[in-house]
Amino acid sequence: MAERVVLHVGLLKTGTSYLQKRLMDGRKTLAANDVLFPVWRHQVDAVIDVLGIRRQPRPTAIDGAWERMVDRLCGWQGTSLMSMEFLGPARDPYVEKVVRSFGSTPVEVVITARDLNRVILAMWQERAKNSATEPWPTYLKAIEEDSGVGSRFWRQQRLAVLVERWAARVGIENVTVVTVPPRGAPTETLWNRFCEAVRIDPTLCAAVTPANESLGAASAEVLRRVNEDLAGWEIPWESYSKVVKSGFAKHVLGAAREEERALGMAVPDWVVSRAASMRRNVEATGVRIVGTLDDLSPVAVEGVTPDQVAVEEQLDAAVRALGRLLRRELERDLGNPLEPREPDIGPVE
Repeated sequence: MAERVVLHVGLLKTGTSYLQKRLMDGRKTLAANDVLFPVWRHQVDAVIDVLGIRRQPRPTAIDGAWERMVDRLCGWQGTSLMSMEFLGPARDPYVEKVVRSFGSTPVEVVITARDLNRVILAMWQERAKNSATEPWPTYLKAIEEDSGVGSRFWRQQRLAVLVERWAARVGIENVTVVTVPPRGAPTETLWNRFCEAVRIDPTLCAAVTPANESLGAASAEVLRRVNEDLAGWEIPWESYSKVVKSGFAKHVLGAAREEERALGMAVPDWVVSRAASMRRNVEATGVRIVGTLDDLSPVAVEGVTPDQVAVEEQLDAAVRALGRLLRRELERDLGNPLEPREPDIGPVE
């Protein structure tokens, strides 16, 4: 029987991809030190299964995946660790189901959280990477008004509500909030905080490169507009994820990140107000904090909002993306990589 099961149920866009990649890369070393971190794909399938998330077509591997995961976690002799952000905003019946499934095995919960202004911008981009089509002003207004897609945002980001929901099942003494440090903090800060919360040795997993880097502002808006074009077609999620999210967004548009202006935004007054209210509510729970709640104070992000990107910038981004796609097709046709052409320096006199 496991000594304890730790569930990392971080809010979306709070460094979860980075932490998961580092844990995955260090799985063998962790296991040698009595810490189990299952294959992340198996974790995804298990959470889709227990939360009843609809995916079409539904992979057969999902059926019974949660029960198999629970058996694996509870059967480990040591600490078992899961990291899956889908669990964070799960509603009460699902939280109860998840915790109850572990029986007498102690369950601890770790929630990573980030300042609201950075999250709003990151969530818009993440939605674009997952086929959403809302223009930036529409999305921002919905969040301010807590309506439509904005209501979904708040369901995923109301930190105090999530703390109380999980604490009601495992006890507030078994819940920890880890704050994501501000820009410019030492690169290991988030990792060290996470390991402190989970109570594992941070040296067990080597450093990794960021796992989910941002697109440039022009490319992010191009992706959103491409989604509008694709919206009229029936595209299975697995195909969209492979071809558009990974192949096009990450490897084609993402390659131009350094050539474009970054996504950014000033801090609206209503964000300051909401963040202050969130902080008071979190403090009232008495939850353990690793880091500081000062990290959750909203800060301006240098760059431009998607609606500030000129059409000419979008055109340049689209042409660059088309060129990369065609080069990939040419290399596939030739069976070998293209070589850069030597510049034409004109006739030698």
